[in-house]
Amino acid sequence: MPQDESGHFRQRLGLFDLTMIGFGSIFGSGWLFAAAHVADMAGPASIVSWLIGGVAVLLIGLVYCELGAALPLAGSVVRYPEQAHGSTAAFLTGAMTTIAFSSLISIEIVAARQYADAWIGGLTRNTSGDPTLAGWLVQCAIMVLLYAINRRGIGSFALINNIVTVFKFLVPTLVVALLLAYMHPGNFSLHGFAPHGFQGVETAISAGGVSFAYLGLTPILSVASEVRNPQRTIPIALVASITLAMLVYLLLQTAFIGALPSNLLTDGWNGIATRLTLPFHDIAVQLGLGFLAIMVVLDAVLSPTGTGNIYMSATARVVYAWSKSGTFFPVFQRMNTERGVPDKALLLTFGLALFWTLPFPSWQALIGVVSSALMLSYAMAPTSAAALRRSQPDLHRPFRLPYFAVLSPLAFAIASLIVIWTGWNTLCWLMPALLVLTGIFMATVRRTLSAALWAQELRSSLWMPVYFLGLLGLSWCGPFQGAGLLNHVWDDVAVAAFALVIHHWAATCGLQDQADTATA
Repeated sequence: MPQDESGHFRQRLGLFDLTMIGFGSIFGSGWLFAAAHVADMAGPASIVSWLIGGVAVLLIGLVYCELGAALPLAGSVVRYPEQAHGSTAAFLTGAMTTIAFSSLISIEIVAARQYADAWIGGLTRNTSGDPTLAGWLVQCAIMVLLYAINRRGIGSFALINNIVTVFKFLVPTLVVALLLAYMHPGNFSLHGFAPHGFQGVETAISAGGVSFAYLGLTPILSVASEVRNPQRTIPIALVASITLAMLVYLLLQTAFIGALPSNLLTDGWNGIATRLTLPFHDIAVQLGLGFLAIMVVLDAVLSPTGTGNIYMSATARVVYAWSKSGTFFPVFQRMNTERGVPDKALLLTFGLALFWTLPFPSWQALIGVVSSALMLSYAMAPTSAAALRRSQPDLHRPFRLPYFAVLSPLAFAIASLIVIWTGWNTLCWLMPALLVLTGIFMATVRRTLSAALWAQELRSSLWMPVYFLGLLGLSWCGPFQGAGLLNHVWDDVAVAAFALVIHHWAATCGLQDQADTATA
């Protein structure tokens, strides 16, 4: 079998497998809870939130298409910044992605447990979604099962994921078809189409669950070295999975808004998520669609579990790549050559996922943090691609993004805006934490590098702490839980302008041309 550049990964994944991984990772617990949360924040304009979020992620996905086709490496999301900007970028991306991916596993399993409680009972002990002991043990058992599936190898993982993802698509299709039959067109203008203005749309994208729901790009790239014909397969699978997910999310939100009983909207859109804690299940019950409610609960258990399975696989490969970059413990490079699985990285992934179920018991608790961390990780794609275009112009690029000079900085600006929209309460500690990590790592590296190599590392990575500081300052000045010195329009303009400056800086300070890095 063809192997990864350094290990024994097996190229067994085709286009259908990869598209199912992409759609399955995007389409997890987001559709189960986010419809009510974004309706709370944006009213009928929540449909616009899904559209903007989908277009934003598609733009970033197009940049990833170029990178993924040119450098189909295991755990690629870490390897791109390493190739473009060196070890500091690799370390920060590895840290952000590992934390976010591993916590996503627990978020998805917690979501499955919360919905299962509507059927089984005794798994959730309060309205905040905290688990009972039995509920936590069920979560633990599911994670053990996912660990066992992934330890068997990529072939077994892909087969199970394909079956689960097809089912995940069929049930939402049924939900849309039945709820559209109960459509109330007046709901879309009741209390105004956008009762909280465009700021409500922005908040829904960042904190309501829209950006969280779309955060499924990188699992495709994490298994890039296990894909047959990756130069063709990766771009097609990325675009297909994002487009399909965006279409389903838009239809689900439209059906949800239109089918809401009028008695729930008497006092406006606020409080919808409180009254419908399990949105599509609860609305099906209110409409007397008992069969649909049962199907939603069944899919609500299976769908997030399937997404958790994907992130169990993806996180292990990110940890492997992080270790491979030389910025994390080398023990996690070890492979089970018989199965083609990074065993040590997979075991760490299981431990981290289990840990995240302890202090963060509810689905809503972590989505702002996870969305911000992963969006920052995604922001590394446009800067990496721009730097590589300058430093490695002769690198073979089977997919070359047209209008790159416009689309790459635009994707970076949009990612930066979504981070800002998450709000000061999240960024006031996330950004300082990243700055501290940057300082610690750079101080450690300084002692191991020669003066010339240290100067190159500093030159290629200094833009990152400046970027984090700038986002922190703009968040404090902005209207999203900040001081309100800038209204949402001027705050958006300032963030976009700042992002364009940073993108240009990052593009011009990449590592010098190293022809061997593409195959190292």
